[in-house]
Amino acid sequence: MKAEDSIRRYRNAMEKELKPDRFEHSLGVAYTSAALAMRYDADVARALTAGMLHDCAKCLDHEEQLRICRKNNLPVTEFELRNKKLLHAKVGAFLAEHSYDITDAEILSAITWHTTGHPGMTKLEKIVFLADIIEPNRKMFPEMTEIRKAIFEDLDGGLCLTLKYLLEYLKRDGEEIDPMTEDTWRYYTAQNGGNHG
Repeated sequence: MKAEDSIRRYRNAMEKELKPDRFEHSLGVAYTSAALAMRYDADVARALTAGMLHDCAKCLDHEEQLRICRKNNLPVTEFELRNKKLLHAKVGAFLAEHSYDITDAEILSAITWHTTGHPGMTKLEKIVFLADIIEPNRKMFPEMTEIRKAIFEDLDGGLCLTLKYLLEYLKRDGEEIDPMTEDTWRYYTAQNGGNHG
């Protein structure tokens, strides 16, 4: 199957599976991922695929996500048990592989890490992580214009800035922060010479 046929299949599947606003978000992430892939010389079809499928487990409730993890020996952290917004990432990677026939390890990894990031991300992982935050339907931060501009000017510099604002946003809202996101911010701030820290 050609890449464009596969992407059309994933798009049709997501339109059926997801609520309309979640589907719109997935389209936004897919196209923003593709734009970033063009900008940073990454594979556009892989970026589109990862972006389209990144939230494919969002149609499942938390109990069903836990059931899939337990049945298939997917590791679940204490943090993921407490914070129901996060588990869909690793369950999504599992579904991408087993329901949507994705065999590309980097696409699966980009889906796995799209909520928290991790130190030493691949280019595709960075692209999907950032696209999830900056796609056009998102209004997460007042500084969104600055963040989008920074990401399209310099991927790692934009990543540092995004993580900084993400951590501030979570703290301001009184949300518990996944230690992996803090580790990711520290890692890229150090890599980037301490800029945006």
